[in-house]
Amino acid sequence: MASGISLSPVPLRHLFEAFRQELAALGHRDSHELVIEPRSAEGQYARFPALVTELVDLRMDVIAVVGAVTVRAVKQVTSTIPIVFTIVVDPVADEVVASMEKPGGNATGVTTFDPTQAQKQLALLREAIPGLKRVALLSDQGVRKGLTRTNVEHARALGLETERIEIAGSTPDLEVALAAVRQAHADALLLLEEPVVVQHRKQIVEFATRDRIPTLISPAWVDAGALIAYGTSLTEGMRRMATYADKILRGAKPADLPVEQATTFELVINRGSRESWRVQRESAPAG
Repeated sequence: MASGISLSPVPLRHLFEAFRQELAALGHRDSHELVIEPRSAEGQYARFPALVTELVDLRMDVIAVVGAVTVRAVKQVTSTIPIVFTIVVDPVADEVVASMEKPGGNATGVTTFDPTQAQKQLALLREAIPGLKRVALLSDQGVRKGLTRTNVEHARALGLETERIEIAGSTPDLEVALAAVRQAHADALLLLEEPVVVQHRKQIVEFATRDRIPTLISPAWVDAGALIAYGTSLTEGMRRMATYADKILRGAKPADLPVEQATTFELVINRGSRESWRVQRESAPAG
């Protein structure tokens, strides 16, 4: 018996470990009976076809994937090997499954979609930053814009203005992106949970901090040092994805397993970043 895991476009080693541990708890430990083959595109979409073909050629019993972009890449190569997924915001809108209740095809898993998350993130920024008026949204040019539109709509409802900024490629020009944030006179920067943004999260937060721009990111990427991290627990998503893999390894079919929604949320306030931001704001020249 073999299980393959194709990670998202970015390395997710800490999350992958949660997946492995949950599989072990369910009775699937690394041995001659279970082989886990980790793969990562390292932020380069062009590598997907080769990675997926490699896993298909290895005759994996299950391919576990992270992110809608990855699911679509796998589905383009195989329509027969079962696929389980997590960290997919809206599986139906992303054309990953036919419906939440009846996925159809060869894919099912866990969605991290929370219709209130964007509103909560923006509300947290407004609470933390007195006088917040304008928020820059940093997204991946290669990802569909549903998440960006949702943030724009919620920002408008909260009386906030937004500036949408996109980056692309495995080596995006982050200085240009941050220059756009400055030019927009943004009071804060929201990093959307999309591949290229996640891949370069630490540099982005460093650049923003240098320019005295507070940041918010999803909790899985709290290592970036952002002022606030809030959102669905991706660790829970990975563990629940393992339960899907377990069911399929025991004979279930993806088409018969409804998509579940992750329901655990995490909030982290970076004290060091907050104090640094406060000092920088206080020392910044007027205007």
